[in-house]
Amino acid sequence: MQKLLLLLLCCCLSGSQANRVYVHPFGLFAVGNISCVTPQTQTPNPQETLPVAPLDVEALTPDSRDPTKVNTQRQNITEKMMVLAKLMNFLGLRMYQALSSKQRSTNTLLSPLGTYGSLVTLSLGASRKTATSFQGFLGLSSGTSLDDCASLVGRHNVLKTLRSINSLVEDGTKDKVTTQVWAFARQDVRLSEEFIHGTQDFSDASFIRSLDFSRPQEAERLLNHFVEKTSGGKVKSIFKDVNASSDLLFVSSFSFQGNWRTAFRPHKTSMQEFHVDETTTVMAPLMTHTGQYQYLNDKLRRCTVVKLSLSSRSYMLLVVPHAGASLHDIESKLLTDMSGWQQSLQEGLLELSVPKFSMSSVTDLRKLLAYMGPQVEDELLGSQAEFSQLSNNRLFTIDKALSKVLFEMSEDGAEPQDSAQEAGIPLKLSINRPFFFAVIEGDSNAILLLGKITNPTL
Repeated sequence: MQKLLLLLLCCCLSGSQANRVYVHPFGLFAVGNISCVTPQTQTPNPQETLPVAPLDVEALTPDSRDPTKVNTQRQNITEKMMVLAKLMNFLGLRMYQALSSKQRSTNTLLSPLGTYGSLVTLSLGASRKTATSFQGFLGLSSGTSLDDCASLVGRHNVLKTLRSINSLVEDGTKDKVTTQVWAFARQDVRLSEEFIHGTQDFSDASFIRSLDFSRPQEAERLLNHFVEKTSGGKVKSIFKDVNASSDLLFVSSFSFQGNWRTAFRPHKTSMQEFHVDETTTVMAPLMTHTGQYQYLNDKLRRCTVVKLSLSSRSYMLLVVPHAGASLHDIESKLLTDMSGWQQSLQEGLLELSVPKFSMSSVTDLRKLLAYMGPQVEDELLGSQAEFSQLSNNRLFTIDKALSKVLFEMSEDGAEPQDSAQEAGIPLKLSINRPFFFAVIEGDSNAILLLGKITNPTL
């Protein structure tokens, strides 16, 4: 499975970098002198562990971090960002396809960046063998041809680069990206310093706490109350069916609050029909704007693609099937079609009607990996996964690994709508049937969000 994934990945990268000297991702993110060792090599315990503060529902301050390691300056576009974005996009599209295929008739939302960062963070607690499997899945393997030889990439370097991509979105715009991480360990366990620092490298705020799981209903109440309070009320009732024998519960949250480049006029928002399927119609608020858009009428794939600018850097691609075409068929070819669509867009005058929507989702990472294949889940978070580097207890498990995604779009815009009437007769395009969308950071081309709306009233 891993060899096939790496082969596809190399094809994906080589196609977009034909005129550039290819640099292997491992070389970009490697740190120091990394020796080649066998995956079976066992390290008795993490080099350093730290005590975990007990959960206190009144102590809501994020964990402190070394101020010398926090970079608040705008990051320049680097080769690391560009290469990591391609790796993340490739895997993100595959994960989205697996998730969406299991949610054929419901709205779907996934953050490739949030999910990728969560998996890298969890790998910091894995044994060398399991960490090597993570690297192969994430496209970060060393490229060695020897099956018994494995080197570990600088995963803190990867996590810091992900945060740098997030910083591009917020630079000088009204768009806001927020990442948070919570990890709850059972009482009297010291956690790996590597893992704790990894949660800080990846997130804007991290909360590592311990508590007694022996009374699971009480523990569940405390956990949900704490997460809701520390997320500003955005992450509610995230935990269900907490087990008394739990070792570690992990949650990440990726929140995107966006604004359109040009504001929609509220008085042009009206209730219109949205065709959920051939027999079901609902009334939903659709925002309408007439202006110049980049779009493509793809007759081969039987869909229309529209690019909508969000503030100054990020943008959204909307993909709506033609009447009678299948959204699932379009989604199944995203790996090959996404870049082709963007290269073929042409500007024209549209009267565009778009559903007004915000959405959220919770994805169980273990189930998501299982959707991609039972062996994938077994090796990374399942029965074959080992997390001997996570704590001072070698027999330690990750009982829950959840990814929360929140997506909010305002009718407001970074720029006021031009009151002058656009010259010409606009092409009318109403997004009034199930559609796919992607939110992309425009400089690095990193995909922040992937989703579909089958019913905007849900």
